[in-house]
Amino acid sequence: MAQVTVTIDGKAYRMACEEGQQDHLTDLASRFDRYVSHLKGQFGEIGDLRLTVMAGIMVTDELSEVGRRISALEREVEDLKRQREEANHGQARIEQAMAAALGEVTAQIHGIAARISGQAPATPS
Repeated sequence: MAQVTVTIDGKAYRMACEEGQQDHLTDLASRFDRYVSHLKGQFGEIGDLRLTVMAGIMVTDELSEVGRRISALEREVEDLKRQREEANHGQARIEQAMAAALGEVTAQIHGIAARISGQAPATPS
């Protein structure tokens, strides 16, 4: 376990983290400290515990909003996947219909060509 010292509201806290996660933990603590500093600037000295709880609630609120956004985006992605699958199936049906129509036209052209040349119509391959 690695150890790192972070500073929140001017106070140092020694914390343990996974090896290689020190910079990440320091960054998180710095971001949390900005919440605490913001609240302290708005409300003044209202107590460390109250500031920490309020900052925690703000972070949780933002996390909740991000979760709602992610859920909405996941639903949108699923809708887009479904629409793409429907479009692909529609495209496949169109291609099959076109192939059948081209086969019929080819047969008709062979029939016309055979009548013009006086030969028996050839069977399309």
